[in-house]
Formats: sequence, structure tokens, C-alpha cells
Amino acid sequence: MSGIEIDKIGLKVGLEIHQQLATNKKLFCSCNPVESEDYPVKFFRRLRLAKSELGKYDPAAVFESSKSKLISYNANPQSSCLVEYDDEPPHNLDNDAKTTSLIIASALHSDIFSEIHVMRKIVIDGSNTSGFQRTMLVANGGYLEVEQKKIGVQSICLEEDAAKLLRDTENIREYSLDRLGTPLVEIALEPVEGTPSDIKKIALTLGRLLRVTRRVTRGIGSIRQDVNVSISGGGIVEVKGVQQLDQLEEVIMYEAKRQHGLQLIAEKLKKIQFDDLTKENIVDVTSFFASSKSKVIQKSLKDEAIIKALKIKNFAGIFGYEPYQGIRLGKELGQQVRFFGIGGIFHSDELPNYGIEKEEVEQLRKILKTEESDGFLIIAGSKDKIEFAIDAVINRIKEAKNGVPAETRAATPAGETVFLRPRPGASRMYPETDIPPIIISNNELEFAKINIPKPWDSAISDIQTKYSLNKQLSEQLFDSDYLDLFESICANKANNPNFVASILCSTITNLERRGLDATLLKPEHISRSFELLSISKITKESLEMIYESIMSGKIKSVEEFIENSSPMSEGELEHFLDDLIKNNLGIIKKQGNHSSSMLMGMAMKSLRGKVSGEKLSKLLEMKISKILEE
Repeated sequence: MSGIEIDKIGLKVGLEIHQQLATNKKLFCSCNPVESEDYPVKFFRRLRLAKSELGKYDPAAVFESSKSKLISYNANPQSSCLVEYDDEPPHNLDNDAKTTSLIIASALHSDIFSEIHVMRKIVIDGSNTSGFQRTMLVANGGYLEVEQKKIGVQSICLEEDAAKLLRDTENIREYSLDRLGTPLVEIALEPVEGTPSDIKKIALTLGRLLRVTRRVTRGIGSIRQDVNVSISGGGIVEVKGVQQLDQLEEVIMYEAKRQHGLQLIAEKLKKIQFDDLTKENIVDVTSFFASSKSKVIQKSLKDEAIIKALKIKNFAGIFGYEPYQGIRLGKELGQQVRFFGIGGIFHSDELPNYGIEKEEVEQLRKILKTEESDGFLIIAGSKDKIEFAIDAVINRIKEAKNGVPAETRAATPAGETVFLRPRPGASRMYPETDIPPIIISNNELEFAKINIPKPWDSAISDIQTKYSLNKQLSEQLFDSDYLDLFESICANKANNPNFVASILCSTITNLERRGLDATLLKPEHISRSFELLSISKITKESLEMIYESIMSGKIKSVEEFIENSSPMSEGELEHFLDDLIKNNLGIIKKQGNHSSSMLMGMAMKSLRGKVSGEKLSKLLEMKISKILEE
């Protein structure tokens, strides 16, 4: 991020938090949203574009429908029913979800409506079988206090979560219905000016307020942050799907850099004339590339793709111009076409490259009748998609003169953002006809106020006192996904709270940082491992090995690890240590008792998980003392 001055670009960020509620039921049926790997029910849909109540099409819906994808749904009757299949009307609103949303609204000092109306929000990316998401505005106004500052609350909604995306290929998008219909609370905060670090503190504080209610779920995917980011003179960009706080900070920094970079590109564009950009400048070059040695081109031709080139006047150097590292107009255009199932584009600033030779580029320039100051694009795609993609590219190039377009983007694990779709319009929402208005009684409002939880910092202090943990570890535990699991493990007095907290907050996190898959490590695996540890069936040292094996997909259970690793017998241990001491007598004579830590490190490399460290240390020290006495 070197080179950009955040405080001088007018950065504004509005946070939207989506938090799953721990009701064990879905919002409009009694199904329990448990994830499974077995899907006995499978069906397909194609979602059509329809006009709203106002007789208009939503721009985001128009974009999604242009992809023409078949949607495949996978369902398990244990976690979904005819409501999720959109074959039965919704049941009554889940009362627990409603109560939780009222408690959260009260904790945020919001004004709760006496009558709630369920609305349908058009969503046709396939994540809802019905083509819409049910949502209701519960409250507006209020504030969140962050370090003695009041951050305004715009709105609080109660809504359904979407289906879980399993796969997304060129022609088919596949979802599971486990998560569809799970109750979510959506909290939208007022936009604030500040650094990405300031925004991270706000998100952390709001997350803590939600957790302290003990009425929200924890775990990967249970809380998602969407951020609306803008800078002076630019459109509002909504970034969806930020799951980690560290990622949130990175995403905001990247968007600030990207948006300011687009403004610098726009300034450059205003100095050139390219307004004659039309489809008349497009040439079919499929036959021209028939003999190309480029593997990318040949793969496209093998897939029966059409290849077209677009000439753009005075555009030489513009596609590859990079005001900040990684910020280029060429990259923006490539992201646009990928959402039509097209791999990307080639542009004149990066050619010759990708197997396209210099002679081919020169011949192509002659076909397109370009001058040295002109640029061009090459795009390949199927007959039914290439026209949509070319239209999107032309519109995006024209928009580039205006700087930052208002659009919806998705966060990437690397902390960047990619184009997702245009921003939705006002025509996206209309009333739900299957559910009558929901009345909020005075008794419900009183109950919500009485049940506002204690401040989160008090909850952290309670954890610190109850389990004799330091403040830092208490905070890590409270912010983690493992607090409830920690408390259930520590109910067994044989388990040391400090050790348990360290494993949950440090060991597992370190394994994640090494790129291992935390979703494979289930709470039942962790509970079982501590259960076996408490009765000395496994050693402390083997916990990390067990989790590493599960998170890397090598094993599926703790029992499987035990079966595959036989513990060392007393005789084998004695023999191993005698050999170790014999081979290191020089070190023992030179360092005396201090040599035990070095030999302990050597022993643990071979014996980790096979014998407890405590037992090994005692036996080793005893043998070293005996050698020194002799």
C-alpha cells in the first residue's frame, strides 16, 4: 500500500454484519440447519428474470440472468424440507429468532417497529430456490459505542441465509440447501471516515456485542461482513463475504488503492479521444488464430469458442497502465468477462505473450487497421455468451472515464476484491404475499430490554476470573469460535483451562496459518481428543499431531489416529533413552544437568505423541543424574 495516503482520499466505509442466530431451527420452518455430506435429494432449476412491482428490471438480476446457468440443488431431508425446495409456503416466523433480533436491537439502542412486514428481495444467482430472499426490517436508528465514540446504526433486519455454494462451472452452478433459510440478523452501520484499522475495531466491537448475547452461532461462515467502500468523487462499492477481521482490514486497504487507482486512470482517459467505441470495431478472428501456437488459443478453439478482437482508438498503453501495483484497467476487464464463463482477455499492452508471437500481433494489427497509438482486445467465448461479454467490456471501458463505478464485488482470501455484479436497484424489493404482518407486543419489547446482556468487557473479565487465564488469552478465547467448546471441555476438572485455551486459540490457529483446512476439524473431534487425554489414552503432545492429520485430510477421527500410532512400551522407551545417552556422553560430561534440555529436544523429535513429555523428562533427568554420579 506504499504510495497512497489514506487520509487524503476521503475514504468512507459502511459496515454490514450478517450473523447467524443459534435457534437450531430455520426462519420459516422447523428444520435444523445441520451441514451434511449426504444428499439423497437432487433437483434442477433455471431462474427467469421478472419485472418488479414497479414494472422494472433490477440491474443485478439482469446481469445474473445473462449468464444462463442451470442451477443444481442438493438436499438432505434432515436439514431441509418443501419450504426450502420452494414447493410449500413458508410456515410461521420462528419466535426465538424474532426474540433474539429484538434483544440485539435493544442492545444497540435502536427504535423497534411495532409492526414488521416481510419483504422479498430478488436474488437470481441461484442461492435461493425461489429467486428471492425473505427479509424484514425490525428496527432503525441507534448506536454502537466504540472507544467512547458513537457509531450510528442505520437498520437491523431479520432474514434468511442463502444456500451454500458447492461448485460453479461454466454452465452449472451447484448448491446445498443445509444453510438455506437459517435465521440471520443483518446490522447496517452508518458510513464512517477513518483508517482500515478503525473499521476493524468497529467490526470487532459489534461482533463482541453479538457474541455476549449467547444467542448467535460461532464457526466459519456464521458471521460475514459486507463493506460499502467509497472515496471522494467515486461510486459506492459493496464488497461481500469478508469472514475474518484481518481480511477486513486488507480488503478496505486494497479497495482504497483500487478506487484511487481507477480515478488516476480516468484522468488519463479524459485526455484521449475514444468515443467512437462501437461494435463496428469488432472483427471475428477465429480463422486467423486457427494455426496459432498459443496453448490458450488452441484450447479455446478445441472448445468450439469464437474469437473476436476489438480495436480501440488511442488506447496504446492504457490497458497496462498501473498507478499502483496490481491496479490496471486490463485486470478490471478480465474480471468482468470471467463471470460469463470466459477465462479472460488478452490486450495489446501485454502482447506478444501467452504463446501469441510477434508476427501474429503485427498481422492482427493490419487486419484491425490499427495505428501505433491504438489498442485492441482479444476475447474468446461460446456463441451464446461472447456477445454479453463484449457488451460488458465496451460498457466498462466507457465507464472508466468516470472513475469508480458503483458495483458489487467479492472479497478474496488474499484480501483483494473481484467484480461480482452491478449494484442492485430500488426495484429489488417487494412485499411477501404469503406472510401477514408480524405484530410486536409491549411484553416482547419489555422482555428484550430486560435481557440485554452485560457489556462484553465484563464477560471477558468473568472468563479471566473463572478460569484463571490472563487477559490476552481471555480475549482471544472470547473472540474465537471455541468459547462454548472450551467451557464444555473445562467442565471436566482433569483438563487444565490454560492448556485447553492455548490449544484452541494458538495451536489450531497456527495449523490454519500453514494452510490446513480448519473446516475438517469438527467440535466433536476436539471434545473427543480432550476426553481421551483426561483418561491418559493419548498424550498432550499428540493433540497437535491429531489436529494436523485431520485438517490435512489424512484421517477422519481421533480413533483412527490412535489405531495408526502404537504407544511405546516401557522397555522400548528405556532402550531408546539408553542409546540416546550413549551417543551423547560427550555433551552430558561437558554440560552436566543442563544437557537434559538438548537431549529432551532430540528425544521429542522421535517420540512426540508416543509418550508424555512429563514422563519422558523425568526419566531422562534421572538417567543423566545417574551418569553424572558415576
